[in-house]
Amino acid sequence: MPLQDHHQIVSVDDHLVEHPRVWQDRLPTKWRDAGPRIVEVDGKHLWSYDGQLYPTIGLNAVAGKPPEDWGMDPVRYEDMIPGCYDPIARLADMDVDGVQAALCFPSFPGFGGGTFHRAADRDLALLCVKAWNDFYIDEWCATAPDRYIPLAILPVWDAQATVEEAERVAAKGARTVSFPDSPVPLGLPSFHSDHWDRLWRVCSEAKMPVSLHFGSGGYVPGFSFSSLKPVDGDDLRKPDAPFAVAIALFASNLQWTTVDFLLSGKLQQFPELQICLSEGGIGWVPYVLERTDFVWQRHRYYQDIDFDTRPSDLFKKHFWGCFIDDEHGLRNRHSIGVDRITLEIDYPHSDSNWPNSRKRAAEILAEVPDDECSMIVEENARRMLNFPRVPEGCP
Repeated sequence: MPLQDHHQIVSVDDHLVEHPRVWQDRLPTKWRDAGPRIVEVDGKHLWSYDGQLYPTIGLNAVAGKPPEDWGMDPVRYEDMIPGCYDPIARLADMDVDGVQAALCFPSFPGFGGGTFHRAADRDLALLCVKAWNDFYIDEWCATAPDRYIPLAILPVWDAQATVEEAERVAAKGARTVSFPDSPVPLGLPSFHSDHWDRLWRVCSEAKMPVSLHFGSGGYVPGFSFSSLKPVDGDDLRKPDAPFAVAIALFASNLQWTTVDFLLSGKLQQFPELQICLSEGGIGWVPYVLERTDFVWQRHRYYQDIDFDTRPSDLFKKHFWGCFIDDEHGLRNRHSIGVDRITLEIDYPHSDSNWPNSRKRAAEILAEVPDDECSMIVEENARRMLNFPRVPEGCP
C-alpha cells in the first residue's frame, strides 16, 4: 500500500547551515573576535574561528540545485536556498517536500561537534558548544516546536563538562545528543572503557537517545593514497580516489561502530540506553548481525564477551536504523526489525531527494503494509525521540 495522507514523515536526520550570527549573538563580548564569524575572502563566505579559516562546503547545501551544478568549493549564503539557514523558510521547504518534522544536525561544528573538539582554546570551545545548543533549541526549534526536534552536541574532550552539558540540554528539552560515531579516531577513550559511563547514565535516565552520525568521529573511509615523500617537512600525499568513494562507503563507519558497541558490554550495563545510527543506511544490518552472532557463538567462551546475550537481540533492543533511499534494506526489514527502522530526508545535502522526498518514499514503500509504513515513516521516530504528534487544532 503506498504512502497515505495520514502518514506524517518524521526525518531523524536533516541538517542546517548556521546563520552568520549564531555565535556572535551568544558569546561573551571578550570571545567574539575569536569565536565563529563569517568573513569574506576572495568573494567567498568562510568561517573564521580561533585564528583559523574554515570553508562552507558546497555539498552541505545543494538543495534546489541540479547535480551538474554541485561541487566541493566554498559557497556564499546567496548561493544557498534560504531553507538551509532560515528556520521559517525551512518549514516552507518541508511543506513542499511533504515532511512534517525534522531533527537537524549542525554544519560548521561538525555533526558531533568535532570542530570544537579539535580547537586549541578549550574554554572558547566549550562556550561555542553551549551557544550552538542554545541557538538550535531556543531559536531554531522554538520557531515550530511541533516540527523541529531538539538535539544537542557535547564537549566530548572533557568528561565532566560532557555530563554537565547533557544534563543541561536534557532540562532544556533536548530529545537526543549527537556523539562521535567512534571516539577513538579523535583520541578519546573507546566505547569499551568506563570513561563514558556517566554520560550513558544521564542519557538513559533522561530517555535521550545517543545519535551516532556517520563521519562524526572524524574518520571518513574511502581514500587511497600514493606514497609520496615529504618535501621540506610537508606531507604532500594526496588521495588518488575521488570523494565519490567516501560517499559510497558512508555506512561502513557505522557497521564498525555497531559491532564495537554490541560487544562492549555497555548495553548490558545500561539496559535503557538507546542508539540511533544517523545517516547509516539499513541494507547492511542483516548481514552484520548474522556475522556478529556467528562470531559470538564461536568465540564467546574464551574472550571477554557477554556469554548469554546474543548480539542481534541487543541490536533489536537498543539500536535504531536510519535510511534515505534503501530498497534492499526495506526488502529485508523483518530481519532488521520493522519497529527499529526510521526515515531520514538529509535536506539540504546531496543524498536528499528534496523536493520529492515524499514521492520517493511512496515509491520505495509501495509494497509495505500500512501499519509497517506508519512505523517506518513516523511512529518509530516519535517513540525513539519522545516526540509525540500534536493533535490537530492544538498550538
